Amino acid sequence: MKKLLFLFTIAFLFSCNTDKNQKLEHLSNAKDKAEIKKGYDTYINPLDIDYTYMVYNSSQNKSYRSGADPAVIEFKGEYYMFVTRSFGYWHSTDLVNWNFIKPQQWFFEGSNAPTAFNYKDSLVYFAGNPAGYGSILYTDDPKSGKWTPSASISTNIQDSELFIDDDGETYLYWGSSNVHPLRVKMLNKDDRFLETGVKKELFNLDEDKHGWERFGENNFHPTLKEGYMEGASMTKHNGKYYLQYAAPGTQFNVYADGVYIGDTPLGPFTYMKNNPMSFKPGGFTNGAGHGITVKQTNGQYWHFATMALASNAQWERRLCMFPTYFDDDSLMYSNTAYGDYPRYGANHPTKAGQHNGWMLLSYKGNVTVSSSLMQVMKFTSNDDAVEVTELPTEKDADGNFISMVLTDENPKTFWVAEANDDQQWITIEMKNAGTIHALQLNYHDHESGIYTRVEGLRHRFTIETSEDGNTWQTVADRSESTIDAPNAYIVLDEPVKAKYVRYNNIEVPGDNFAMSEIRVFGLGFEEKPKKVTGFHIERQTDRRDASFTWNAVEGAQGYNIRWGIAEDKLYQSWQMYDTNEHVMRNLDRDTPYYFTIEAFNENGISETSDIIYVE
Repeated sequence: MKKLLFLFTIAFLFSCNTDKNQKLEHLSNAKDKAEIKKGYDTYINPLDIDYTYMVYNSSQNKSYRSGADPAVIEFKGEYYMFVTRSFGYWHSTDLVNWNFIKPQQWFFEGSNAPTAFNYKDSLVYFAGNPAGYGSILYTDDPKSGKWTPSASISTNIQDSELFIDDDGETYLYWGSSNVHPLRVKMLNKDDRFLETGVKKELFNLDEDKHGWERFGENNFHPTLKEGYMEGASMTKHNGKYYLQYAAPGTQFNVYADGVYIGDTPLGPFTYMKNNPMSFKPGGFTNGAGHGITVKQTNGQYWHFATMALASNAQWERRLCMFPTYFDDDSLMYSNTAYGDYPRYGANHPTKAGQHNGWMLLSYKGNVTVSSSLMQVMKFTSNDDAVEVTELPTEKDADGNFISMVLTDENPKTFWVAEANDDQQWITIEMKNAGTIHALQLNYHDHESGIYTRVEGLRHRFTIETSEDGNTWQTVADRSESTIDAPNAYIVLDEPVKAKYVRYNNIEVPGDNFAMSEIRVFGLGFEEKPKKVTGFHIERQTDRRDASFTWNAVEGAQGYNIRWGIAEDKLYQSWQMYDTNEHVMRNLDRDTPYYFTIEAFNENGISETSDIIYVE
C-alpha cells in the first residue's frame, strides 16, 4: 500500500537523551521512582540537535545557529523533521534520537518555513524555496537524500501547508502577514500539483478580541498594533479539521499557535475557544509557535514548534516538542507546563511528554570561571527594544572570576572565555545540595565565524561533581566526542549527590568558547514549598489584560499560574521566578476564565491553590 507524504519544507527539531538503568534517590514518590527505573527516555526543550548556522545577517558578520518553523511527519513508521534553512533534515525512529541527512539535491538557499504531509506511504513531496516559488521535490526514500524535482512550478508557497485528505483532494494553505488573512487553494496531486482554480480567503487575526494575537513581547508594543499571522498547519482528527496558525511574532516570548476548527478543509472555520493551543510565555526558553502536529505510531500526538532565543539576532531560534491532546469537547491543546524542564520521552505509555519531576537545582548558584573576555546581560523589553549591558569583571576572595549570567534562567545573557581550549572551566556552587540526574548545557555563539551548514563540528568536555568542593568525581566524559550539541542534554548513568558542578572545556565550534546557561536538574533534600495563599486576580477594563498578586512563599524559587476556560480545562500555564505579582495581556476579551497558582523550588511543586473564577 503506497503512501504519499508531502513535505512542503519542514522544520522540526528534537533534542533528547536517555536516562536508563538509573538508581533513583529523593524522587517525589515511589511511583515516579519505579517509572524511571524502567528506563523510559527523557528529553528537554529546547531540543538537543545539531542546529545549522544561518545565512541570515551574514553580511553583518553575525554568526549564530537557529532552528525554526518545524514540520515533522511520520513515514513508514519512522519520523522526518525539516527546519528552516538547515540545508537538510533529520531522521528518527523513536522521536528521541535524531540524525541529520544531507540531501543530494536541495534549494540553494536552504528551505524556508517548511511543511510536510504523509499520504499512504508512497512518496515524500517537499517544497520551500525561500523565494516563494519553485519546483516541488519528491522521493520514495528520504533516508537516501535523493530527491527529484517535479515538472511544475508552484507559487505563493511561503509559510505554506500542504494537506491531502483521505479522498485525495489536495489543499495548500499559506500566509505570512500582519495585514492579509490565511488563504487556501486546491491543487491536483495527480497532475503535477497544478492549481484547480479553487481559491479563497479564510480568516485573519482579531487582536481586539484575542489578546494573545497582539504584537510585541508580553503582547505589548507602543506603535505596531497588528500581529503577524503565519505558519499554517492542518490536523484532521475524528472527522474535524484543525487549522493551526502562529501569532504574533517569532521573536517574542508569547509566540504561540492557535486553532480554527472546520467540518471541511475549506471551512467555514470557527475560532477555538481555548486558544492558543500551544503557548509557553514564561520560564527559561519562551515561545511555542509556528509548528506542526504529528501523530505518533501509537496514536499520541506531538506539537513541534519554534522557541525564541533572539540573543545574537531576532531570528535566532530553537525548537520544542510538547504532547498534544483532544478533549471530550473536541478541543485541541498541548501540555507546556514546566516546558523547559526534563520530560518523559515518547516511549512512556501514559506520561509521554509530561514533566518527569526533576527540578532545577542550579538556579542562582554561585559561579566562578577560568577567565572572562566579557559577560553580557540582555533583556527584551515590552517595546521590542533589546537592552544590552556588559557587566564589569569581578573576582572572588580566591582570585577567581565571578560570572553573574550562567545560572540566571535567561537564555539571552552569556559569558565569553578568553580562549577556546582545555584550560577553560566553569564551577557552580549550588545554593543547596541535591541529587543530580541531568544537565543541560546551552552554548552561546559569539563571533563564531560560521555562516552555513558545516559538518564535523563537535563539543568536547568533561563534567565533575563534588559534595564539598574538594573531592571531585567525573560524571560525564565527552572528551573524545564527535557530537555537535549546542544545547546538550546529559542524563547521568547514575544520579549523584552534590553541591558543586564543574564543567571542563576541551573544544567547541567556532573561535570562542561561550556559554549562556548551565542548568542542573534533580531533586533537593528539603521540603517542597507550601501552598500559595492570597492569590488575587483583577481583570482590567481592557478585558484582554489581567493583573495578579499573591503572598510570597518561603523557600520558593518561583510560581506557575495555570488557567483555562473550565475547572477541568486548565490547559495554559505561565512559569516565573522571584516575584509575587504578574500581568497578562493574552486573554480573549469575551471569555471568562478559571485560575490557580502553585509554588516550586528544587525540592518539588506545591499543591495548587483553590481555583478562582473570573468573569
